[in-house]
Formats: sequence, C-alpha cells, structure tokens
Amino acid sequence: MNTTTLLVRKDALPTTQLQTQADAPLQDGQVRLKVESFALTSNNITYAAFGDAMNYWQFFPTQQDGWGVIPVWGFATVVQTLCPGVAVGERLYGYWPTASHVVLTPTRLNEFGFVDGAAHRAALHAVYNSYTRTSTDAFYTPDTEALQSLLRPLFITSWLIDDFFADNDFFGAQTSEPTAHAQPSAEPTAHAQPSAEPTAHAQPSAILSSASSKTAYGTAFQMIQRPGLQVVGLTSPANRAFCESLGCYSLVLTYDELDQMAADTPCVYVDFAGNADLRRAIHTRFAQLRYSCSIGGTHVENLGGARDLPGPKATLFFAPAQIKKRLGDWGPASFRERQIAAWHSFLSKVTTSPTPWVQVQHHSGTAAVQAAYAQVLAGRGDPRVGHILSLSAAAS
Repeated sequence: MNTTTLLVRKDALPTTQLQTQADAPLQDGQVRLKVESFALTSNNITYAAFGDAMNYWQFFPTQQDGWGVIPVWGFATVVQTLCPGVAVGERLYGYWPTASHVVLTPTRLNEFGFVDGAAHRAALHAVYNSYTRTSTDAFYTPDTEALQSLLRPLFITSWLIDDFFADNDFFGAQTSEPTAHAQPSAEPTAHAQPSAEPTAHAQPSAILSSASSKTAYGTAFQMIQRPGLQVVGLTSPANRAFCESLGCYSLVLTYDELDQMAADTPCVYVDFAGNADLRRAIHTRFAQLRYSCSIGGTHVENLGGARDLPGPKATLFFAPAQIKKRLGDWGPASFRERQIAAWHSFLSKVTTSPTPWVQVQHHSGTAAVQAAYAQVLAGRGDPRVGHILSLSAAAS
C-alpha cells in the first residue's frame, strides 16, 4: 500500500508537490486509516498562514525541510489495525493530513472515540488530537457528511467566538435593546446608507471581515441573535450579494465603505481576513473600538503585524482556550449539549434556506486536489461553493 500526500512550501504557500511513499508496517498499538474525504476552506489556508506561530505544521510533520502538510477535517475508515478496541471498517471524523492515508496511535479509547497518542503530538492541543466514532457521534448523520466536513469545525469556532464575546458582554459594544435584525432572516438586507458623521445614536456593532467566509457567517448567525447588536459584514464587491442573501448580517459593506459607519460607533472587530491595511483602517477610524480579535488569515497576500495600532491591542483568538474555560464553567455534558443544539440549528438554516448556503463540489485525484487548493488559496470562485477532496484514489 502507498500513501500520497500533498506537501506545501511553508514560505511560499502556492508552491506544492505530491509525495507518494510505500507504507511502513504498523507497530503494536497503531492503526492505519484511509482518508476518504476532507474539506478545503479558507480555514485551512489560515492553518498554513499561521503554521509556525500556532504549531499547525507539527501535527503531520514531513521529512523534507521547508515543506509542510496542511491539516484538514473530514472522514476516514480504518483499513489496518494493531490496536485492540479499534476495528477494521470503523469510520471516524477528525483532523487529518492532506493525504490518502494516515497512521495513528489510539489512546484513551472509549465508546465515542480516542486520542492520537503519537509522541510528536503530545504537546499539541487535545481538541485537534481527538477522533470521533461516527457510530456514537451526536453530530453525525450519513447524508450530511460533506457539510460536516465543511462547516462543523468552522461553526464550532464560530460558536466559541460568539460565546467569548457574550461571556465578556461584548466589551461594552452592546445595548440591552434588540436590533431590527434580532433573528436570522432568509431575506437579503438592503444597502443601508448610515451617516458618515458621528451621531448620538451610533448603533453598537460587531464588525466581521471576510464576511463571505464560512467561519465569519457562522459567527454572524450566532451574533445576530444577540439583542442590542448590529452585525456588520465586510467583503469584496464580488461577494456582497452572497453575504446579503444569507440574512445573518444587519449590514454588508465593501472594504472601502467604512465611512458609511459613524466614527463614534461602539464596536468590536472580528478579523477573519488578517489584512494589515484593513486592520489599521478600522483601528484608526473607530475611536470607540472596544476589542480587536484576530481569527484568521484569508487575505494571505496582505498579512501583517499588529504593532503600533490606535486603540485596543489586536489579540489572537485561540478557540481551545475558550473550550477549556467553558468546560470548567458548564461541565463536559452541558458543553456538548449546547454545541450540538447550536450546530443543528445552524445546519437547518444552511440547508433549508431558499438558496442553500453551500453547494458541495467533489474533487478526486492529485491534479484536481492541487487545482482546488490553488483556487481556495487565491480566494477565487463562488463563496457558496464548498470543496470536498480525496487523494485516496491516487494511492495504490
């Protein structure tokens, strides 16, 4: 058996190569899985952009200096096992390499899954090391596997972002009065034209960049349900109509329309783009910016530092930290129940809207996977499209 892996040049993300190697025999306690399908989204580009800073390259290390493997979310099936308690044919959801196969060392097995106990992953966060058996997974339904791969990890991050801000009372950028968009709507919003001048009634706002990205609109879906908060999406002109069609933004603006919001707006900034110029423009314009939160790096060509900015320090959001806090606050059972309820509410909205939020495209084989990666990296294509990939057919 061979394993085919997509390698990415760490210092030049558009540069890729394919590596096919014969599989080594399993050691006692190990399992080999066939990675049958995985999603590729802007979230994975963030993993690559912050690969060194956030240790994402360490999950699936390579033997080639300067080259890395981008982690992805999806489904895999056990094809070989030397681990009691994990059977051939078991199907699992989790965090995989962009590869056809992977070897794991299951530890802490229970009815729900296991944790990879490989030595090189011991210091990495358990959230990414956990693998879930589909047979006992409350999130899982067979007919929504593609949407789970595409949206589940992103929505969990979205849910945690919203919870983090709510847990901190939106740092004062929220009122007790509900807004006109207190509940998500399937109807597009209008091109509102707020005054560019400071007013006494500037509406408390959460400003989200890269509004067409799945993590951003998942966050908006949650935040729009908070009373007294306007949720503003920033996007490119090409993606404006898509963002408005979702109905989860109170207002959608293009990146050059910041002056349509009052400069004295009490606000928080949730940065999914990582665009240094945009971050500076927001920090400079909004004198009542209460918190600046960095999530991702979809604008790879414009990534930059956050030093010497007016207003609050731009702070990196790390989802596992909020998970740890809420596990302590609520306990594991309540934490999971809240997540599952939110997920099913979101998935219902995504799939039952007049126009589905996601249209799945499947890509199989090395050339198709490389082409899809190049498209997602460049930020091209329809934001409604979700890419599901497989390298399994490339291995023999």
